[in-house]
Amino acid sequence: MTVPLRPRRSALYMPGSNARALEKARTLDVDCLLLDLEDAVAPDAKDLARKQIVEAVTAGGYGDREVVIRINGLDTPWGETDLQAAVTAAPDAILVPKVNSPADLQRIAHTLSLHNAPESLKLWAMMETPEAMLNAGAIGACGKDPEVRLSCFVMGTNDLAKETRARLLPGRAAMMPWLMTCVAAARLGGIDILDGVYNAFQDEVGFAAECAQGADMGMDGKTLIHPKQIAACHGAFSPSAEEIEWARKINAAFDLPENASKGAIQVDGKMVERLHAEMGKRVIAIANAVAARTANDNERQS
Repeated sequence: MTVPLRPRRSALYMPGSNARALEKARTLDVDCLLLDLEDAVAPDAKDLARKQIVEAVTAGGYGDREVVIRINGLDTPWGETDLQAAVTAAPDAILVPKVNSPADLQRIAHTLSLHNAPESLKLWAMMETPEAMLNAGAIGACGKDPEVRLSCFVMGTNDLAKETRARLLPGRAAMMPWLMTCVAAARLGGIDILDGVYNAFQDEVGFAAECAQGADMGMDGKTLIHPKQIAACHGAFSPSAEEIEWARKINAAFDLPENASKGAIQVDGKMVERLHAEMGKRVIAIANAVAARTANDNERQS
């Protein structure tokens, strides 16, 4: 059975210690919500954040938004409790910080199985350490193992800069080898990958440029730290009207009986191959998924 594609253009971090933010998240035009128990929450607020996130996710009301809980690492005082609480809350996915190797994901996947977590509960992996960069291929390959449940990479560029001492400058030249390595690793495992955050959220021009860069690199979306970043993010990672029209035209041409056995055909004076048709099918699927989520949101609000 084919699983319907979910748009992951935007993924907004929301601190679990902020009850108002958790409530506001139900109304934001965002594809994914990263309800955070880790970096955005001070040590003395961890217990409160955990309680509030469990209550919020259990109560629901997030519509078609993909709800993801980022837990603390299992090597911290809060990790095990976070993981158990997240399983109880039953979000769409659990975001695992500082994944260094496949063993980190396998350990958590085993715990999910012991707790009889439904197969629909997936794992997302933060890629934010030097070891993760060196093991990216092996970690990405976990996407092929249904028992591991891996469905998405999230680039942790701030932590990666801290750990490597690379500077986060405009254009991200120092980050580019790692970013592209992780894109390749994600595709190896058949999973999505989200670009890291842009810290200067008031810098609209710089943010738009980095979104465009991420889209050109093949990222599926971007993680955000402020709601005002959502619109520009969607603009960069949504298929344009021209792209959708071209994708439909290519697929319609290949669907003609006279082209059934052809590997390459001419469309509007351009040579296109079946691989272009496959790429077009994804463009159409994303466009349809975005339209469906928007329509459902409008229906609930009317």
